[in-house]
Amino acid sequence: MGSSEDPNTSEFSASQPFLSKPSSSSSEVKEETESNQQYLQITYNSGPRSVKDLLFLILFLLFHISTFALGIFAIAHRNTNAHASSTYDPVTSSCVETHSTLSLYSSPHWVKPLTWTLLLTLLLSLPFSWALLLSLKHYTKHIVYASLPFFIFIPLFLNVYWFVACNLRSSCSHVFPLAFQILLLVFVFLLIGIVVWILIVNRHRLQLTVNIIKVASDALSHNLALFAVLPSMTLALLVYYVPLVVFLVFSKLNGKLVVKELEGDYACVWKEDLWVPFYFVLVILTMLWSAAATVEAQVYVISGTIANWYFSKDYQAPKRGIRTSLRNAFGPSSGTICLSGSLILVVRMVRCVVDSARQEDAPGIVNLVLRCCVNALLTTVDFLNKFTINFAAITGEAYCSSAKMTYELLRRNLLSAVFVETISSRLLAGIVFVLSAIYTIVVCAVLKAGINLGADSYFVAAMAWVLLLVVLGYLVHVLDNVIDTIYVCYAIDRDRGEVCKQDVHEVYVHLPRSRSLSQSVPTRTLGV
Repeated sequence: MGSSEDPNTSEFSASQPFLSKPSSSSSEVKEETESNQQYLQITYNSGPRSVKDLLFLILFLLFHISTFALGIFAIAHRNTNAHASSTYDPVTSSCVETHSTLSLYSSPHWVKPLTWTLLLTLLLSLPFSWALLLSLKHYTKHIVYASLPFFIFIPLFLNVYWFVACNLRSSCSHVFPLAFQILLLVFVFLLIGIVVWILIVNRHRLQLTVNIIKVASDALSHNLALFAVLPSMTLALLVYYVPLVVFLVFSKLNGKLVVKELEGDYACVWKEDLWVPFYFVLVILTMLWSAAATVEAQVYVISGTIANWYFSKDYQAPKRGIRTSLRNAFGPSSGTICLSGSLILVVRMVRCVVDSARQEDAPGIVNLVLRCCVNALLTTVDFLNKFTINFAAITGEAYCSSAKMTYELLRRNLLSAVFVETISSRLLAGIVFVLSAIYTIVVCAVLKAGINLGADSYFVAAMAWVLLLVVLGYLVHVLDNVIDTIYVCYAIDRDRGEVCKQDVHEVYVHLPRSRSLSQSVPTRTLGV
């Protein structure tokens, strides 16, 4: 939005899509009219939806049915002598069972303080998350600007404190030489300098980011039941993992003791059945696919719920948004979620392979070019998938249709999510880091003052920091998906020439246009 634009024109174009262009022939006008009619059909589908991507749902179910069937077989055909301690008997040329004694294990003295600290942190994380959400809704600007100095001061304090404390303790100085300490000190200072540079470069975008976070917090505050539904889905996944882990344990018991010659001596070794390694691969793939599908299902539920809130009238409270989203996620769109989860899983696995190849320093320009091409492809898939599942939750379309229509939707309206993705997400992550770091410092001070744990107090405080960071980070993850969903809803509004949420349009209208898309999209003018 340049300053040279007429205010009336800018305000009008903010709520209107680029739907028409100067007519040059009757065929082009007809084609444009048919295209516009197709564009206007994109909206939130609150009615019954048809089943999409059924093939991937069937494949997903086959994985699980095979896993459970072979797991039951592994339990039924396990070798009961698998845990017996055996030695080779030269008389009978076989393995003979022997008895072994179990050694008692005493837990370290920090286990009890750690348990109570983590339990207290988990209990406090719930009101912390609630207070943070309300603060971001009502006092967004104050929270953001108050947190900015801590982005610098906390890493600076921890860096200097660690350097001084390590030099004062002989045990630490012995483990970490002075040269390593100085190198780490300078490296952290460089990271702090980069953070300062990022804040300075993006200072003119800060107010827009504050408004975007405020809008997302307000939307999430109208759907607080998500904080009960989403963790329940994660808990259900963990409960589902229990029998899979049991199957893995019992599958290791399928085999037999065999005599093997090792360096001239005979010994008894356990030999698994041939199918056990393949079953391990099957179970691990099933668990990873289930985790990826659960994450995509959570994004689907968030997007469907927020879309229901967005497209409802301002004077009407949204009705059954979460219930409808859950029914669609585990009903008609379950195949779409399975497909999206499988793509995420494949991308992560390929990325791990590429990272492993990079660590091995494989020589040759061909390997370098291949890695660059693969990384570019994976980045493209991640970007397309980012908004595809949001669009599928809003419209109920299949995965491929959602990917194509989302790209066309953003391209027609010259929108780009790069700004929203990079600035708001990292700013929220910084706020969470500041709050969790302050809590960790308080916990460490209390442990040092009240409990004589010595250096173990740092470990206990660090575990509390990780737990609180995970919980608050989950809130940031939900807010990120809310921002993305509102972004897609806003694009649909622009495409239809409607304004469902005026306060959202007043914020998102200031998003920068995508220059790369503007070069590939024909110039459109507002039709009269």
